[in-house]
Amino acid sequence: MTTLTFELPDGTEVAVDVQHLLNAGYAGREQDEVQAHIQELAELGVPGPSVTPALYPVSPYLAQQVDEVSVQHGKTSGEAEWALVISDAGTLLTVACDHTDRELEVHGVAWSKNASPDVLGRRAWRLDDVRGHLDDITLKAWVGAGEVPDTLIQDSSLAALLTPDYWLDILAERGLDKPGTVLISGTVAMLHGVDQFSRSWKVEMSDPVTGETLSLGYGVRQMAEPIG
Repeated sequence: MTTLTFELPDGTEVAVDVQHLLNAGYAGREQDEVQAHIQELAELGVPGPSVTPALYPVSPYLAQQVDEVSVQHGKTSGEAEWALVISDAGTLLTVACDHTDRELEVHGVAWSKNASPDVLGRRAWRLDDVRGHLDDITLKAWVGAGEVPDTLIQDSSLAALLTPDYWLDILAERGLDKPGTVLISGTVAMLHGVDQFSRSWKVEMSDPVTGETLSLGYGVRQMAEPIG
């Protein structure tokens, strides 16, 4: 079982034993734009979902707080997201990066989500403390060819995505609105012309009301070539 630990703004530490991990997909609020994105992916050979938004169960041990992600080849990349974490101390919101195998994605999105970890930040906010101004919170990601992620690749706000409360209702319908459930939000558009297949990733979620920022960063390490 994976145990995640989060530091809250008041210095409290909350530990969560992950029982269920779910990745939302095609989760933009403007579903017309989502459908256009599905068509773009179809042209690249990525199969579309049967319904939108989609929700993919992921192996719970893939929820990780790490500084390095090991991959099998050079066609993997992250996705800037928020994460909803239900704990005994209440519902938390943190920053996340869903690292995805793009070669496997053309065979099945659910498979690709289970090939690499969902990296979560080590600090979090209580959802109740930010619920009233979620749309003002920014979500950005940078990538780098070396150790330092220095090129902006995603720049949006939480207003682009379905809300945590939307997903809490879905979790309640499924009996999953209980401590140990982690839900990753789905991502925002990448900027054109930036190489997503990068050596390093950094994601930040910034709250202009409180002045606080949640961040994470990690390097991508390609494993040795297999024998056989």
